[in-house]
Amino acid sequence: MAFEPPQRLVRALGETERNGAADWLVKLPELVQQVVDLRELTVERVQAPGGRSSLVVLVRQADGTPAVLKLAPPWARPESERAALAHWGGFGAVQLLDGDGGEGVLLLERLHPEMSVRSLPEAKALLEAAGTLRRLWVEPPAGQVFESVAERTGRQAEAMRTSAAADAEVAPLVDAALAAREELLASAPQARLLHGTFRQSKVLAGERMPWLAVGPDPVVGECAFDLARLVRDRVEDLIASPSGASITRRRVKRLAESLELDQERLRGWTLFRAVESGVRARRVGRPQDAELLLEFAGWL
Repeated sequence: MAFEPPQRLVRALGETERNGAADWLVKLPELVQQVVDLRELTVERVQAPGGRSSLVVLVRQADGTPAVLKLAPPWARPESERAALAHWGGFGAVQLLDGDGGEGVLLLERLHPEMSVRSLPEAKALLEAAGTLRRLWVEPPAGQVFESVAERTGRQAEAMRTSAAADAEVAPLVDAALAAREELLASAPQARLLHGTFRQSKVLAGERMPWLAVGPDPVVGECAFDLARLVRDRVEDLIASPSGASITRRRVKRLAESLELDQERLRGWTLFRAVESGVRARRVGRPQDAELLLEFAGWL
C-alpha cells in the first residue's frame, strides 16, 4: 500500500525521542499491506490529520462492514489499549472487532471521525464528554496488569525535575506540581480503570450510542486524574478570554460536582498534568503550546 503517513504522526514521532521511531515509520506501509491482505480488508483512505501516536485507516471488512484499522508502535502501549477496550465491551467506548489482531494492530468499530464532542458548544461538549467518561470508570479486570497513575506520573515527574534543573523559569511551577502529586498519591481513593488521555476530541459520534470514547492509553488510579485533562480542553480559548482564570476555576468546580469528585483533588491533578504537558512541549520545541499550558497552570 503506497501512502505517506500523516504529517501530524510524523511530527509527533519525531518528538518522542525514542529509538526505532524512524524505522517504524519506514516499515509502516508494508505492515499495513500485510494486515489488509491477511484480513481481506478494503482500504478506503488514511485518516488525516489522524492521531499523534498511531496510524488510522478507514477500511471495509470482507462482508462490506465499515471498520477502522489502527496500527501503533510498541511504546504507544497498543496491547494495553486492546485489553481496556475488551473490558469495556463497547460500553462508553469504541467496540473492539478483533480480539487478536496481532501486535500493535487493532480492528475497531467505525465511528464518525469528522464529528467529535469538540464540535458542540462548550457547555454541551463538557456535559457529553463527562457523561461518556463516567461510563468508563469501572473496576479493572482481574489478572490484567495496567500501569498505575503512580507509575506513569513517576516517570513524568523525573523528566520534569530534569527540565526544571536546566530551566529556572519553569522551576516554581514544577515544584508546585510535584508537591501536588506527592500529596495526592499519599491519600489516593479507590482505583478505577481510566481512559488515561481523555479530552473532547477523543469522543466521537457513533451509531450504537450518540458518543463513544476512542484512543485510550489506559491506566489504573483515581478518577480525578482522568478528568483533569478535560478541564483544560480548548485551552487556547481560555487563555484568549479576559476572564479565563475565573472560567477555569468554575470549570473545575462544575466538573468535580457533576461527577461527584473532590474539587481540590481535581485541581491538583489538573495542575500536575498541565505543567507536565507544558514542560514537555517546551523541551521538544513547541514553545507556543508550552506558553499556553504553563500560563493555564499558573491560574490553578
